[in-house]
Amino acid sequence: MRLAAWTTAKRLASLTLMGGLVFLSASTDAQILHKKKKKVNKSTAADNTAEPDKVLYQRALEDIRKGRQEVGRLSMQTLINTYPDSEYLAKAKLAIADSYYKEGGTAGLAQAIQGYKDFGIFFPFLPEASYAQLQVANSHYQQIAKPDRDRTEAKMAEEEFQTFLQKYPKDPLAAKAEQRLRNVQEIIAEGDYRIGYFYFVKGDKRAAAARLIALTRRYPLYSKSDKALWMLADIFEKSEHKEVASVYYGQIIKNYPLSPLVPDAKSRLVSFKVPVPQADPKAVAWMTAEQNMPRQKESFVKKPLALVRTAPHAEYVAAARTGAPNLAPEADNTSATDILTPGNRSQLGGSTGAGTGAVVEIVTPGTGGATTGGTTGGDGSGASGGTSGNQPASDGTAPNSGAASDPNATGSTPATQPAAQPTTPDATANPNGTGGGDAKTDATPTGGATDATAKPADGSQNGSNGQKESSSKKKKGLRKVVPW
Repeated sequence: MRLAAWTTAKRLASLTLMGGLVFLSASTDAQILHKKKKKVNKSTAADNTAEPDKVLYQRALEDIRKGRQEVGRLSMQTLINTYPDSEYLAKAKLAIADSYYKEGGTAGLAQAIQGYKDFGIFFPFLPEASYAQLQVANSHYQQIAKPDRDRTEAKMAEEEFQTFLQKYPKDPLAAKAEQRLRNVQEIIAEGDYRIGYFYFVKGDKRAAAARLIALTRRYPLYSKSDKALWMLADIFEKSEHKEVASVYYGQIIKNYPLSPLVPDAKSRLVSFKVPVPQADPKAVAWMTAEQNMPRQKESFVKKPLALVRTAPHAEYVAAARTGAPNLAPEADNTSATDILTPGNRSQLGGSTGAGTGAVVEIVTPGTGGATTGGTTGGDGSGASGGTSGNQPASDGTAPNSGAASDPNATGSTPATQPAAQPTTPDATANPNGTGGGDAKTDATPTGGATDATAKPADGSQNGSNGQKESSSKKKKGLRKVVPW
């Protein structure tokens, strides 16, 4: 009995001891686990190094990445206003511009352009400055319209891409920017080509030549430059300026040797008895590379969509893939306005030396009367159409407001002009009283300076009779225009 009781007591004691040990171990583990959970909270830990501006920046970047552009911009703006000395200030400004760029649209891209430009102004020495300049160009590139529409965005994109390539020629993104610049210049050149072709078909040689000359000088990589040169040569050939036409035919043979127009250009030069130039080896290599370059082909299903497409597509496909684009800004001397400026002899042939005068010559308008410059014929003499301006006399007398004078003769004076011819139809049909041989010009609206009592050089009386008859016919002509 005693042995059994002692064994039972021993077992109870061992069980009690084991239970106590288990309880102690459980409480210790619970304390340890509780302490580990407290260490997870980084905001109260002693070794926490997270900066609030960094946390705010990363959170805003995540919002922008997931498409929450407005929320991300608000967080970035909070970072800029709250931490003006933060190291993430420049990155926050750039991220705001990126959010507008990703948002797209006319308003979004306008905000993006302004943000990128501000970044380039305030942080020009940071590595991200080149990226900001490229994004300005890309923002304009996204808004380019077709060649027959507004080209404002295309011009601005060309300028921004040129600025990027001039400032950062060794940037890793320079190759992409160079190709986009070729695309932009293809679109601009296509617009000029269509305008020049329109005037060429219409028969306006001056306007067609002005557009085509500027096009061929500025955009040699344009896919239709050979056709533009051919039209220029045809214009000058039909205007009897074969020396200028031969220059443009020679440019086709030399600079575009693989063009289908080369055989015809050679035959024209042979007919002009002009030496045929040799093809440039660099031009041959360039055109060979362009022909071997793979091009995107539009599927048969997508071709009808070209009618409703607002952005250019065919121009991007036809744009050059090799060759250095033009990085020089557009100069005034290549514009159509400068070529057609009144008072100057239009040098439509460019720097082709002597004998490259224009098909059209515009005489400087005079100061004594309301006269208009006339267009000349193919010989450039200025005597085939229109009324020339007043030419001043060599002795300081008033300019002759009568018949058209030779542009090259500057010494003619009213005293050397013959007496008025009363039977001339032009003297009676001109309502303004500026007829060719009229000597009485004080009654004209333009206020001529010739004396009304002037007599012929031989002193005969026929001159005065002619004056009276002409004056009466002039008054009749004025009554037809002004009844009262």
